[in-house]
Amino acid sequence: MPTPNDPSRTLRAAIHALRAQFFVAGALFATWGVHVPSIKAHYALGEQSLAIAMLAAGAGSVVALLQAGRVLARHAPRTVVPFMALVCVAAVGSLLLPSRYGALLALMLAYGMAAALFDVAINDEATAIERLSGRHLMSGFHGMFSLGGMVGAAAWSALAPAGVTPTQHLLGATAVLGALALAATPFMLRQHRSAPAGGAGLSLPRGPLLLLGVMAGLGLVGEGAMYDWSVLYLRQELGAPTSIASMGYASFSGAMAAGRFGGDWVRARVRPAPLLRASGVLAALGMVLALAVPHPMAALAGFALVGLGFANMVPVLFSAAGQLPGIAPAQGIAAVASVGYFGMMAGPPLIGFIAEARSLAAGLLVVVFFAVVVAALARRALGGARPA
Repeated sequence: MPTPNDPSRTLRAAIHALRAQFFVAGALFATWGVHVPSIKAHYALGEQSLAIAMLAAGAGSVVALLQAGRVLARHAPRTVVPFMALVCVAAVGSLLLPSRYGALLALMLAYGMAAALFDVAINDEATAIERLSGRHLMSGFHGMFSLGGMVGAAAWSALAPAGVTPTQHLLGATAVLGALALAATPFMLRQHRSAPAGGAGLSLPRGPLLLLGVMAGLGLVGEGAMYDWSVLYLRQELGAPTSIASMGYASFSGAMAAGRFGGDWVRARVRPAPLLRASGVLAALGMVLALAVPHPMAALAGFALVGLGFANMVPVLFSAAGQLPGIAPAQGIAAVASVGYFGMMAGPPLIGFIAEARSLAAGLLVVVFFAVVVAALARRALGGARPA
């Protein structure tokens, strides 16, 4: 395994391989997200039933995240990632194949569990690479997730007018992404993990980890809302055609990718608390624009601002969780993620329930509220920490 000052080809290859894995994770999420309208129509669902399906993914994620520390204490990311990628690919690729609602719930549960373990594993590897390289890389890795989201959404936007069916797109996209994940795996770090049996078991975050997790959860509600509801908002509330509606997700992910690719430079110069506070304010303003001006172009601009605002929340918080004294990086990230990703998976169903009772626009106001709360809690969560 490379040493901190070793600029070897092995470490450089591991960096590129991990970028590919983050790209795959983002593209898979986008591939599911842009087909929310297709899934809604295929299974003849209302907003509430659709929200329950999303909640199944959230439940799977939380169960998996509570065991992620145990799994990664015994198995390196290089071992965990390919198996979880294949489960994600199988679940997302099959979303439109069954006709029964129960099958959809099972697929969403499986996807939520696998995606959660995949995510913690690649973030664990990202923390190790940052430590070994001595460089700020976390935001850039998360930028690849957002780039994957942008590409995944833009692909459907381009293919839909050409006559490609939703089922064909799901099967083709997941096949390509699965192949990319498997091809990148051999270049990931070789890490030896040998935790004793029974170690690093089920646990809930406390103290600083709980606060970081709550902050991540609030921010990830916004990300989850964009993944699961932005396309439907443009299509259903604003009457945009499929080619334009799909760009809602792409505009959010593209702006988030841009913010994250520049995020490591910013994180090296700006203290985490002010950065987080400004991020929350920008995200809230962007969502207000998207909801207050009922035009697709205004919504796309607003979603882009939301993407810029949320861009560096998770990298800052995960990086902080992976550097707490006396806590293994995998344990810290898994603990924060167990709360944080509950926001990503459970937030969209909450929005769905509000949408069923009122409107989707009313449901998306939740994003504004949580972004403001993130800004208000930034100093308490990160205090006077130096630039990350």
